[in-house]
Amino acid sequence: MRLPIRAAVLTFALLAGGCSHVNPCYDASRSHHRQQGFANNYPSNPAYARPPQGFFAGWAGRIRNWSDDGSARLPLAPVPTVKPDLAFIHANTSEPALTWIGHASFLYQAGNGVNILFDPVFEERASPLPFAGPKRQQPPGVLLSELPRIDAVLISHSHYDHLSRDSLRALYRQAGGPPTFYVPLGIDLWLMENVTDGKREHIVRLDWWEKASLRGLDLHLLPVHHWSARTPWDRNATLWGAWAVTRPGFNFFFSGDLGYSKDIQDIAARFEGGFDLAAIGIGAYQPIWYRNSHVSPDEAVRIHRELRVRHSVGMHWGTFPMGQERIDQAPRDLALARRAQGVADDAFFVLKIGETWRAATRTGAAP
Repeated sequence: MRLPIRAAVLTFALLAGGCSHVNPCYDASRSHHRQQGFANNYPSNPAYARPPQGFFAGWAGRIRNWSDDGSARLPLAPVPTVKPDLAFIHANTSEPALTWIGHASFLYQAGNGVNILFDPVFEERASPLPFAGPKRQQPPGVLLSELPRIDAVLISHSHYDHLSRDSLRALYRQAGGPPTFYVPLGIDLWLMENVTDGKREHIVRLDWWEKASLRGLDLHLLPVHHWSARTPWDRNATLWGAWAVTRPGFNFFFSGDLGYSKDIQDIAARFEGGFDLAAIGIGAYQPIWYRNSHVSPDEAVRIHRELRVRHSVGMHWGTFPMGQERIDQAPRDLALARRAQGVADDAFFVLKIGETWRAATRTGAAP
């Protein structure tokens, strides 16, 4: 169904409920804080500048994409999927393991009995509108009903393909009690309004470079170059970030969404020992101005090298048609980038949707 542009803009106006906001987390001592929200540490790359356009023209273009069925971005071959190894997932309490649910949604089992979900989105559309927006091309690799009890949910930012109200509501009501939600500044307030019925006790909010502890794990929120919004009127009202989950013997990095910036060198300087495993975005890099918000496969391999990652998994592809490239183009470009930069095939690969990478076996086939 195609949504008329004027009707869509009106719908957004109703959803927004206002046109201004004040940052309740504002701290004048922090350079990335603004009175109305947050800012990146470093300037955007001028080579990736978007052609000038007005406010309504920009949002009209987004809505037009949302109304598109994505046929021009269909894969050249079916995106690989596999039946999840639920027996292992439910029994595993001692081995680091990563299961790809789809797009940027992962189940990370930290190897100490802790089950963590990153950016869980199980809905059919990554959109505020039930009848328009990026539509899921493959079902989740693991269903909500198939998950083990989740101890923690880590959110990278507020975009609809990373922050889902309905998925988080379901997790909040899981058997055995709610998980703890670890979120960037400002998303805690959204959770209280939309998920936890005003309660804060299961929410931990962090600023960049802050960390929280969970049963022997350190959860670090890290600065990356991106932005946030859920309506046309709340751009950068909430913070965004990548995550590192560390414990003695194993470090994991989750990129969230990011454009390439000096933030990567800053992270590398803080984590001199590198990372054993990473999930790094490789999709939604066309047209070129998307690359101030997302990295290309070539830039993702560069991040893999600069962060000294032993094994990386490419994410943010194959599920929702977000960029203008075909939905399966990223793995092919990843293979070219890997070879150009001298990275082994088994060092940076993609999983099948539903597949589990296990530290003990170090599985993962290159595309």
